[in-house]
Amino acid sequence: MTRVELILIRHGQPEWVRDGLNVDDPPLTDLGRRQAAAMARALAQERVDRILVSPLIRARQTAEPLVDVLGIRPEVHDWMAELRNPEWDGTDHDVERIFHDARRRPAEQHWEGLPGGESFRAFHQRVVTGLLETLLACGVRPRFGNLPLWDVDHLEDSDNNPETGQRVALVAHAGTNSVILTHLLGVEPVPWEWERFVLHHSSISRTMPLRIGDGWSFGLLQLSAVAHLGPDEVTR
Repeated sequence: MTRVELILIRHGQPEWVRDGLNVDDPPLTDLGRRQAAAMARALAQERVDRILVSPLIRARQTAEPLVDVLGIRPEVHDWMAELRNPEWDGTDHDVERIFHDARRRPAEQHWEGLPGGESFRAFHQRVVTGLLETLLACGVRPRFGNLPLWDVDHLEDSDNNPETGQRVALVAHAGTNSVILTHLLGVEPVPWEWERFVLHHSSISRTMPLRIGDGWSFGLLQLSAVAHLGPDEVTR
């Protein structure tokens, strides 16, 4: 094995409200299913070795057409689930207003998340821990020090062809994928990662390690690509 590439896919548009009530783990809307199908067609001719999927319904449904076209069995990982909100399923709470008001809190309070939900600190730790375990299985290890460098097993300087290494697709969420990018790129985390990396529904982002001196640094090759979607299919 040589090069490692991560393909980060956000789920399609979810049906957050049904019959006036909130859906905590929503399925995709009709548009979300079309977005997922378009994403699968965009990746159909690429070689992908593994597909990792969040356990939440919207991510699993987004992965379905990709699994079908690539013929790869998906691996469901709990660490990939989105930041957990308070229990709103079946309620008529004005969730948009709750998020709107929450964004106006002092910045430091954002680390704690919403009352009754998962704190961003816990979410960040969960995602990074799962990511590191996944990368270790691919022969990629963090190099501890002042710089965000990595050691990669059996990676040759001359091998710059992404088709020859392991390529892993991760179908998850704006928050999850943003934390992954923050950590891999060595960016100082903030408790609003999904606002810093704007990832559209069924968008595709890519990152892979590139040689820097005696180590390797993850580079961002693509961010929130939506060229596979029609102009009326692009949503956040």
